[in-house]
Amino acid sequence: MKRILIVGAGGQIGTELVPYLQKHYGYDNVVAADLRDDMVAKMSEMAITEKLDILDINAFEAVVKKYNIDAIFNMVALLSATGEKNPELAWKINMGALLNSLALAKEYKTALFTPSSIGAFGENTPHDDTPQDTVMRPNTIYGVCKVSGELLSDYYFTRFGVDTRSVRFPGIISNGALPGGGTTDYAVEVFYEVLKHKHYTCPIPPDTYMDMLYMPDALNAITQLMEADPTKLVHRNSFNITCMSFTPTQLFEKIKQRIPDAVFDYDVDPVKAQISASWPNKLDDTCAREEWGWNPQWDIDAMVDDMLDKISKKL
Repeated sequence: MKRILIVGAGGQIGTELVPYLQKHYGYDNVVAADLRDDMVAKMSEMAITEKLDILDINAFEAVVKKYNIDAIFNMVALLSATGEKNPELAWKINMGALLNSLALAKEYKTALFTPSSIGAFGENTPHDDTPQDTVMRPNTIYGVCKVSGELLSDYYFTRFGVDTRSVRFPGIISNGALPGGGTTDYAVEVFYEVLKHKHYTCPIPPDTYMDMLYMPDALNAITQLMEADPTKLVHRNSFNITCMSFTPTQLFEKIKQRIPDAVFDYDVDPVKAQISASWPNKLDDTCAREEWGWNPQWDIDAMVDDMLDKISKKL
C-alpha cells in the first residue's frame, strides 16, 4: 500500500485509523473521506480530506483518480441497532458502499478492506469457540449485509482477482470517537457515564457474553492483514478475530474494583437483547493467528485501566 483512501473516515474506527495509517505510511499518503460536513471540517485539521458520498460512484471514482489510490478502506456502515430501525436504508448504504468500492477496486486494481462483524452470525451458529467456517444465518439487516459482503468480496477475488480482505470485528472499545448505534456500545458508554455520574444503566442483559476488542488491537489487525503475504491467506473474507469475551456484569465488576462507589443497574432494550443473544459468546480465531500472525495485546484489565485514564483526562 502506498496511497490509501479511507471512506467513512469520520466513524468510530475511521477517526483513529486515519492517524494510525499516517504514522505508518506518511501524512500525504492517507486521504480521509466522509459525507458529513462537520466530520470533514474536523478531520481537515489532521488529514487530507474530501467530502464524499460513497453512493455516488462518479464522485467516488474522481477521488480515487485524483490521488492515484491503490488501497481503499471501506468503513461505511449503518450499525446493528440503528439498522433495525430502517432496514431498507441500512441495505442501501451498506451494500451500495461495498458494491461501489468493489467496482472501483476492480477497475483501478486497488486493494480493498471492508470490515465484517460478529453480527454475521446468528442463533444457529455454535456460540462457544465459534468456528471460522460455520453456519451463518443472522437475524438482523446488519448481519445480512455483512454475510452478503463477505460473499461478494470473495466473488470479486475469485472472479476478477480483486485483492479483497476482511476481518469479523467483535465489539470495539475505544476512548476516541463515540460508537454509533451498535449493540456492543454499552462497553464504551459505561466509562463515560461512570466517570461523569458514578452511575450507568445498561441496555444489555447482565449475563450476555460478547466478544470485544480494544481499538489499538483493532487498528493493528487491519494493517497486519492488509500487509500479509497473500499466498498465506486461505479465508480472506472474513477472519474471526477476538481479544476478550465478557458479560456486562464482569465488566462492571472490573470497573467497580477501581471506582468502588459506582452504581450499575439494567433497563434491557428488547431489540439489543435479541441481537446480542444471537451472537457468539467466544470466537475461535485460530485461522487468523495461523494465516497472518494475529496476536492481540490487550486484556480486560489493561483495557479498563486505559479507558478510565484516557476518558477521565478527556472529560
